[in-house]
Amino acid sequence: MPMVHVLPDLPYDLDALEPCISRETLAFHHGEHHSAYVKKLNSLTENTGFREQPLKDIVKFATGNIFNNAAQAWNHEFYWNCLSPQGGGEPVAAIAEAIQRDFNSFEQFREEFTQAAMRLFGSGWAWLVLNEEDKLNIMTTTNADTPLREGLTPLLACDIWEYAYYLDYRNRRQDYLEAFWSVVNWDFASRQLLAIRLPEPLLAYNQ
Repeated sequence: MPMVHVLPDLPYDLDALEPCISRETLAFHHGEHHSAYVKKLNSLTENTGFREQPLKDIVKFATGNIFNNAAQAWNHEFYWNCLSPQGGGEPVAAIAEAIQRDFNSFEQFREEFTQAAMRLFGSGWAWLVLNEEDKLNIMTTTNADTPLREGLTPLLACDIWEYAYYLDYRNRRQDYLEAFWSVVNWDFASRQLLAIRLPEPLLAYNQ
C-alpha cells in the first residue's frame, strides 16, 4: 500500500514548554511549517518510487525538493522529541558519560554547542551526533540538510531556523539557545545512544 506521510502529534501540549517556547510559536512551527513540509512531500512523491518508502530512506536517497521536504519533516519530528517540559539540567546515564569522555565536561559541551549554533549563518540545525568511531561530535547543517546523509547518528538537535524562535525572541538567537537548555530532553538523547546497541530501533522514525 503506498505510504502517505502524516504530521505527527507533538509529544506534549502546546503550552507545555512555556515560558521557554510559547504556545504561539509551537502552534505556528508545528501546525504550519512542519505540516507544510509533510503535505508538500506527499504531493511531490505521488506517482514516484519514493511514495512507498519510509521517511528516513527518502531522506537518505532523494534529491532536490523531495529531499528538502522529507528532511525537514524528519528533522522536525526529531527536534520535537529533543524538547520536554521535564527537560533541562545536566545529562545523566549513558549520554552524560559520553559527553564527559568526548568534551571533558558538560559545561564545555554546552559552550561548544551554543557557539556552533550562534556561528551558523542563516537557517539550519545544530546537532550532537555519534560518528562511526563511537565518538560524539557537534555539527551544524544548513537549510534542510541532516547528519543522516553523512552516515552519522543524531542524538540531539536544535532548530536554528528563525521561525523556531522569532515570535518569542525576535533576532536574539542567544536567548533562544539559553531557553533550549532549559527544556532539552536528555532522556531522549540517551535513548538514541542506547538504541544503536540494541537489535531493534526504539522509535518509528529511525526505521
